[in-house]
Amino acid sequence: MATPAPRVVFLDIDGTLVDHAQHLPDSAVAAVRGARAAGHRVYLCTGRARASILPHVLQVGFDGVISAGGGFIESDGALLISRAMAPADVQTLVSFFTAHDLEYTLQAFDDAYPSAGLLARMRPILQRESPDPRLAAASAQRLVRLTTAFTYRGAAPTDTIAKATFLGRDASAYRLVRDGLGERFHVITGSIPYLDSSGGEVSLRGMNKGTSITLLLERLGVPVSSSIAIGDSMNDIEMLQTVGVGIAMGDAAADVRAIADEVTGTVAEDGVWAAFARHGLLGR
Repeated sequence: MATPAPRVVFLDIDGTLVDHAQHLPDSAVAAVRGARAAGHRVYLCTGRARASILPHVLQVGFDGVISAGGGFIESDGALLISRAMAPADVQTLVSFFTAHDLEYTLQAFDDAYPSAGLLARMRPILQRESPDPRLAAASAQRLVRLTTAFTYRGAAPTDTIAKATFLGRDASAYRLVRDGLGERFHVITGSIPYLDSSGGEVSLRGMNKGTSITLLLERLGVPVSSSIAIGDSMNDIEMLQTVGVGIAMGDAAADVRAIADEVTGTVAEDGVWAAFARHGLLGR
């Protein structure tokens, strides 16, 4: 059997590489390391700010990272492209969020900046008992970690921000932001299941995982047909539509499964490993 040509693989983190208790299965680690050993390139492609990627994920080893939903593109240890907003656009977002009682986080390359009231709004959600025993078992560690992440540390810089996340008081928040910001901005519901449409993500229109993958593939000199991506949430749609083969996780949002070329298993079902094996990425 002929060895397949080298591929470039893009992996979402939350709900794809790790479950929502942040458990990273051994099978996913083996898949990433096996594919790289076989000569393929594997990149993280996440809505998280670079600073918010958990150490045990980064320790797996990747060829690079696309972070902040496409805002920053790294490869082989170097930041290749920054797609930060203009300061005026950042100020537009902050003014809108403040006027409509929305808490938020602004994502730069090397940090994420929470608004002054975000921790207080998130605390009841973080302390809510989860019906999922895996999430409940991880709740204490998660509360400590997220309390730190959501603690206000002062005003964010306005010249290094690529994306914002927001949180309202009820399910009307997503529609309020989508309809209120206008066509210049791209607004989607967030990737955190328990927030649903009370929260979401905002970037400039045209700045997403998919367009950043295109920019990276051009830099690498790799055709789109040689790329694969795996994801599960709304901010993965453009990514899955851009690559040669777009794969949705088994418990992905319905809209994500509908546009995917394939559906693999869930994190608990070793979905990443199964997809890598099916596409011959693991060598012999």
